Amino acid sequence: MINSLKLLIMMLGSEGILTLAFYKDAISNTRGLRGILMENNEPKHKRRVRYSGTHPKSYKEKYKELQPEKYPETVAKVITKGSTPAGMHISICVREILDFLQIKPGQKGLDATLGYGGHTQEMLKCLEGKGHLYALDVDSVEIVKTRARLERLGYGPEILTIRQLNFANIDKAAEEGGPFDFVLADLGVSSMQIDNPDRGFSYKKEGPLDLRLDPAKGISAAERLRDITREELTGMLFENSDEPYAEEIARAVVSRIKKGEVVDTTTKLRQIIEDTLKFLPADKQKEAVKKSCQRTFQALRIDVNNEYEVLYEFMEKLPDALLSGGRAAILTFHSGEDRIVKKALKQMYRDGVYSEISTEVIRPSEEECRLNSRARSTKMRWAVKA
Repeated sequence: MINSLKLLIMMLGSEGILTLAFYKDAISNTRGLRGILMENNEPKHKRRVRYSGTHPKSYKEKYKELQPEKYPETVAKVITKGSTPAGMHISICVREILDFLQIKPGQKGLDATLGYGGHTQEMLKCLEGKGHLYALDVDSVEIVKTRARLERLGYGPEILTIRQLNFANIDKAAEEGGPFDFVLADLGVSSMQIDNPDRGFSYKKEGPLDLRLDPAKGISAAERLRDITREELTGMLFENSDEPYAEEIARAVVSRIKKGEVVDTTTKLRQIIEDTLKFLPADKQKEAVKKSCQRTFQALRIDVNNEYEVLYEFMEKLPDALLSGGRAAILTFHSGEDRIVKKALKQMYRDGVYSEISTEVIRPSEEECRLNSRARSTKMRWAVKA
């Protein structure tokens, strides 16, 4: 139990608890507080809409999980059950990353994928207030929240520089603050993006079929499907997620769209996949639908965000952003991106660009996977600049 708590604290980071002091003024007149508010023309307090049942189900109803600084006990309880609280993200392989990067006070580093800021926070602790850390993120929604969260913890511009920038532009970050002693790239989609139905990353909840990492740029997945051909969608599903029923799903989606159906929500796409796989034996349908939904949403997300093109560009530019002897760690979460990372590291090692690379992937421990089920598919690879 003690080891589990230590691991939990390491994954969460010391977010800190904001102490709230509440004061009650003595109101002696008969009007009371309500009368004072009405006199000042202030709006009356509205009671929070209560959720049905014993536990909150929708994202917005999980108000305690969405306020970790105010309800730390609720958040801890959710995590110890092996779930990720709504609106949060639990950093993966923190110990393994720090063991490899060997960060020392005074060094300069880059978190190429800021996200919730958990890895960033742990790396900042290693710097002990000396040196500097740069952090990039493409998400215009979450970067604002993370910046504020880290500032509240005391990490201001004197030690941390945050830029809204795609990590493919690592060369621009290196021009400003590099070359770096260490670089981390966590290629996974953050839990707070997946869990928020407004972002459209999950087939489990009703929401717009968006899937953009930066909702302010590019086209949504719904717009991408609007004019797609059957052949193009089949290829996307094969190449981006190895979907075994790519042809059947592509045929069904394109057919529905050509008949005038608008596939613009997560549940509409999920329903098409469910209908398409009804030819499977009844005892296998549920699991097959689940996995095909996961793969289809993954394939669309990769496509609308140009994730493979971005990763190729990042891997090509990474060595020039590192000092000689500089260390880079990369977390991947599915076979497509892991193949790209593995191939690039091997080629550059043969070319003498890297003096060392990981020969085997590093995976999170069983204990970490028990506390955070989303860690199970993680693979960590690393390299040292020659």
